[in-house]
Amino acid sequence: MGRLIATTQATVDGVVDPVGPWVRPDGDHGDHSFGRQARSAGLVLGRRTYEGLAAYWPHQSGRWADMVNALPKHVGSTTLSGPLPWNATALEGPLEESVPALTARADGDLFLHGSGAFAYALAERGLIDVYEVYVNPLVWGRGRLHVLGDRGTVRMALEDVRRFASGVVLLTYRPAP
Repeated sequence: MGRLIATTQATVDGVVDPVGPWVRPDGDHGDHSFGRQARSAGLVLGRRTYEGLAAYWPHQSGRWADMVNALPKHVGSTTLSGPLPWNATALEGPLEESVPALTARADGDLFLHGSGAFAYALAERGLIDVYEVYVNPLVWGRGRLHVLGDRGTVRMALEDVRRFASGVVLLTYRPAP
């Protein structure tokens, strides 16, 4: 059985989108993230994130591209169904049923990337097991500032703080009771 881990990159001033040159996948934090995702059971993505990543990653090369392209993707969408390009399948049925069924049969953790409506829908239903925010040591000064979109309150309890030599800090939260 796996867990659903929502993971995101942020700047010190809270920017999460657009992800840009401020995200640096090198360094010890990148190695940590890479190793965990490479051992994962796949990705869970909303339709918009899926479409954006599917337009980018298949045309890339290197260890991150090789890993991301090979992972199974599970897409939450009200407009897509069945098997999809880029090693993906649409989640079928209500999230309250499809996501727990997916994590129950997963042989490892699943990573949720992206923010916005889909991530918030999962959070408000209590379907995310762990939240991870990699805080990058810089102020970007522009962009979207909300990890789950500007939709409502999601309470979390701090579980762990990990500091990397790169200056990145990983904040790990669980849903608050």
